[in-house]
Amino acid sequence: MQFQLSGQHLEVTQALRDHATAKLDRLTRLDDKLLSLVIVLSIDKLQQCAEGTLGVTGATLHAQAAGADMYASIDELFDKLLIQLRKHREKVSDKHQREGREERLFG
Repeated sequence: MQFQLSGQHLEVTQALRDHATAKLDRLTRLDDKLLSLVIVLSIDKLQQCAEGTLGVTGATLHAQAAGADMYASIDELFDKLLIQLRKHREKVSDKHQREGREERLFG
């Protein structure tokens, strides 16, 4: 999987990179077929924002979070991406189960 972390109007420190990499393990445990993850960290006046785009097979998931602390924004971003990834996986598995059921019934 490709992982890219960049910053707008701020320098991405090793501590921020380590924090994001540690959170990345939560996503890879849920689905090992992730294609790419691009995270952009930025500062807008008093808001510290984190935006992420997660590429999975068949979809592109996007989330953003903002707060007073960059680490909290990164945590919130990964929580949102995790929820979206779970929902996407449920849709895919339901679709495959429905196709198999219809094939057995109408076969």
